[in-house]
Amino acid sequence: MTTILLHHRARQEMRGPDRWHAGPVFVRRDRSRSRPPLLALVMSAAVLVTAACTTAAPGSPSPAAATTPDPELAQFYEQQLSWGPCESFAQTQSDQAAFADPKFDCAKLEVPLDYAAPDGDRAQIGVIRQKAQGPSEKVGSLLTNPGGPGVSGMSALASIVSPGAGAGPVAQRFDLIGFDPRGVGASTPTIDCLNDQQWDAERADLDVDPSPAGVAQTEAESKEYVERCVSRTGVDVLANVGTRDAVKDMDVLRAALGDEKMSYLGYSYGTRLGSAYAEAFPGNVRALVLDGALDPTQSTVDRVVAQNAGFQGAFDAFAAWCSQQETPCPLGQDPKQATTVFQALVRPLIDKPIPAGEGRQLGFGDAQTGVSQALYVSAAYPLLSQGIAGLARNDGTILLRLADFYYDRGADGSYANTLEAFSVIGCMDEERITDREEVAEVGRRANEAAPFRDSGRGVVAALDQCAFWPVPPTSQPHVPQVEGLPPTLTISVTGDPATPFQAGVDLAEALGGSLLKVEGNQHTVALQGDTCVDDVVSSYLVDLKAPAEGAECKLAA
Repeated sequence: MTTILLHHRARQEMRGPDRWHAGPVFVRRDRSRSRPPLLALVMSAAVLVTAACTTAAPGSPSPAAATTPDPELAQFYEQQLSWGPCESFAQTQSDQAAFADPKFDCAKLEVPLDYAAPDGDRAQIGVIRQKAQGPSEKVGSLLTNPGGPGVSGMSALASIVSPGAGAGPVAQRFDLIGFDPRGVGASTPTIDCLNDQQWDAERADLDVDPSPAGVAQTEAESKEYVERCVSRTGVDVLANVGTRDAVKDMDVLRAALGDEKMSYLGYSYGTRLGSAYAEAFPGNVRALVLDGALDPTQSTVDRVVAQNAGFQGAFDAFAAWCSQQETPCPLGQDPKQATTVFQALVRPLIDKPIPAGEGRQLGFGDAQTGVSQALYVSAAYPLLSQGIAGLARNDGTILLRLADFYYDRGADGSYANTLEAFSVIGCMDEERITDREEVAEVGRRANEAAPFRDSGRGVVAALDQCAFWPVPPTSQPHVPQVEGLPPTLTISVTGDPATPFQAGVDLAEALGGSLLKVEGNQHTVALQGDTCVDDVVSSYLVDLKAPAEGAECKLAA
């Protein structure tokens, strides 16, 4: 399922709450470890939808030759994985329970920290496997990535993908593989920037003062964040954790798993990994399913604005749904006024947070994060309605719990490193904005695109942490060069707030592959229980049968 987080530093308007997003909406990929049962039930309900579609197979291009690894990397490509119990790989309370299941086994993959210096320091990539469940001949391994960047693929597979795939043909015919990208989760060295207390303080620090003094303070805090990342993680690690390096790890993993060609399912940011892998190793691709796409040609600025527009569209869809329920809607019965009503409810939290249970409080930033998190899937609308209604009763408990899921805050107050990895990998992958006037313009455009998120205090034209990053980025927007890539499958949902529909259209075109259009309101859909979508995905992965041109599915309302 998809991970339902936002990924951002909530206080930074230029980023929005989610520069892209994490992946499917299963129970695991929210960013927290221990999921409150109520939200888990909501996420489970998200997969109970029906649909209809058609399939057929298009022609395929001449395949590219397999990529021969550099002889200096032979020691990595030829390694044998030592599989064993998974308990020692657990990073959270929910991992501890899930990883104890004997159907999973785990291993560490060794890779060079810097591929330009393969004889130097090494990194270890955590890998989890569920062996193919059926009696038929195994097709191979299916690598999966739930998004982020920064989301644990090991946790996602154990908590979500395996139950989601269940007894279906994909789980029957493939070894399902989850991995923690370098710097994430159980992989080492691990990205680390803040301790748990600093994360609590970070969430409470809104930075909504647009004055010169406010801008200076915000930039000072961004510089401090970078300094902490450098101190805790090391510049050599920070320089080598971008997508450029992660896809090289994926190819080493492919070889270590014994697969001549890679089959891959990536959600959200995982589509960036997939398209980057396709460009680096087109001859090593068997099948790619890319769900919830990032357009590889889109600039950082355009993606920020488009994503904010996507969340406003999701907010408007929620408001329309809410106005039709028997219970009075906390945003009123006129959807056109919902944004104004919401602003009146949430903006006072800037100056006066409200109680949120267990001695905690809900402020403006966490309220916005909680609302946006719930907008990832329409099945969460009832819970979101209750959360917004709580604002009028001076009770922020539900929205704070939703925000905790986003931040991967456990019940014991501990945080996973998901958001730290998100920030660091983003700084290595994205364009950096170092002009404060451009920051201000992006902030204005973002507020116009998503007025429900607007603080009403004006744009804070402060440079973010990436502007102060100590090493240059290793990726930039461009059209992928994928000559000889076999047919791929991109899935795009019309009402996806985090990765808007058009990005999927553009990615499919860039890769020369098929597009499955899905009518609905949620972020990613593959192998989450929808019959139409799952039939297309299974047929493609198992039999390499792509959907017919113009194929569509429709999720139940």
